[in-house]
Amino acid sequence: MDGISHYARIERAIRFIEDNRLEQPSLDRVAAGVGMSAFHLQRVFTAWAGVSPKLFLRYVTLDHAREALMDARPVLDAALDVGLSGPGRLHDLFVTLEAATPGEVGAGGRGLDIRYGRHDGPFGRFLVAATERGVCRIAFEQEGENPVEALADAWPNARLAEDEAHTWRIAGEALAHGIDGGDSPIRLWARGTNFQIKVWEALLRVPAGRLVSYGGLARAIGKPRASRAVGQAVGANPIAVLIPCHRAIRASGRFETGYRWGSARKRALIAWEAARRERTGAGAAA
Repeated sequence: MDGISHYARIERAIRFIEDNRLEQPSLDRVAAGVGMSAFHLQRVFTAWAGVSPKLFLRYVTLDHAREALMDARPVLDAALDVGLSGPGRLHDLFVTLEAATPGEVGAGGRGLDIRYGRHDGPFGRFLVAATERGVCRIAFEQEGENPVEALADAWPNARLAEDEAHTWRIAGEALAHGIDGGDSPIRLWARGTNFQIKVWEALLRVPAGRLVSYGGLARAIGKPRASRAVGQAVGANPIAVLIPCHRAIRASGRFETGYRWGSARKRALIAWEAARRERTGAGAAA
């Protein structure tokens, strides 16, 4: 079984936990709920996440989210002050975000060439689209949605060409940066308002394994009363993973809703990053 089918089972397990969270189901019950033995579930989680399901599932609890939020406040403030996304590393040297101009948006991408492709990754199938200016869209595939149609709607006058050979390399770089932290520069080119761009730039400075509240983001961009607008900007993010909107949650620590690619995927991304952070930094995983 490869990582793609692993993810499908991981997502089912997370959904089962979401649906039964008030009962706090045991590992045996989670395994039974997704049609697996506890032993098999253990193997799937270890192969996919590198940690045991018991530890991984701890990262999707309300208590962990609250801990990560409390920890994130001084970290985000420091990151925004000095431009760091991790120890000793200038994030802006690796991921840069450029906004499409009002004229480019108004023209609907007239004269713009966009190459796109669909690819498989550890969090499911996703679309990557890029221009010469940079990556303009990363979108996970969802039931009932067509990401290519959404791309065409965003840029109705652009020349779209399917080119998986080209976007395959970009997809690999995107996953390296968004999940593992890449070591080569990657450019993003996004359509958004000035306010949205500010929010997305703030998200770029939230380190992997940390979480930030919408209110925290609002304070970070100098708009402390704009939490609702910040939440809307986070939801409008067109570039999944690389602009890490999955790291923004409610101040209460709850994140069952509000992620455009599904709450189960959001939990999976958050837990994956938390597990990796613990394995490589804060401590060994069990």
